[in-house]
Amino acid sequence: MKVLMVLTSHDTLGDTGKKTGFWLEEFAAPWYVFKDAGLDVVLASPKGGQPPLDPVSDEPDAQTPDTERFRQDADARHALAHTLPLSSVDAGQYDALFYPGGHGPLWDLANDEASLSLIENMFASRKPVGAVCHAPGVLRHAKRPDGSPLVAGLQVTGFTNEEEKAVGLTDVVPFLVEDALKAQGAHFKCGAPWGVFTLTDGWLVTGQNPASSAAAAEQLIALLDK
Repeated sequence: MKVLMVLTSHDTLGDTGKKTGFWLEEFAAPWYVFKDAGLDVVLASPKGGQPPLDPVSDEPDAQTPDTERFRQDADARHALAHTLPLSSVDAGQYDALFYPGGHGPLWDLANDEASLSLIENMFASRKPVGAVCHAPGVLRHAKRPDGSPLVAGLQVTGFTNEEEKAVGLTDVVPFLVEDALKAQGAHFKCGAPWGVFTLTDGWLVTGQNPASSAAAAEQLIALLDK
């Protein structure tokens, strides 16, 4: 089984002058869930190469056993430094698709035509699609074969308005994940702020926040096992 993980290439946090990118835990935890399950994991990003790391996710209080394991893992660090350009990816070569979050995806992957095509092709082929934290925002413009919003009528979760307010970025992000998914007809649900909460609806898996990353990856594997 082969899983494609798609990371952001965007590194600027609006007009704040600060940097953003992908969130380390949201990459590392799923990476090891997949690898430890024996899956072949391939990485891609819009620009290819090394995706930008959100510096806040690299601070001491954001570390987990998975992020520490990643730092000691030369193979994982090499893979991350050499992501494929997203435009070169063939959906037919993969059995599942997973998007780690961080604020970066709200600026690039949410509007990236290659990403949208990939999501739509995987979903239409009844292959599992997963996204965690801010990454469910990449589903915002995705469509079903009949042209309706992909998330319409589905139970989904993601980084909540309350959590965005808590990190002080409500007025910085280009859109709020919760509001955007609701606007597309999704049934948005969530757990307590910062707690583990995931939802699986059909072939779609979503996780609420960084703490939900491993659980979301496990749910994706559960769909592959069906």
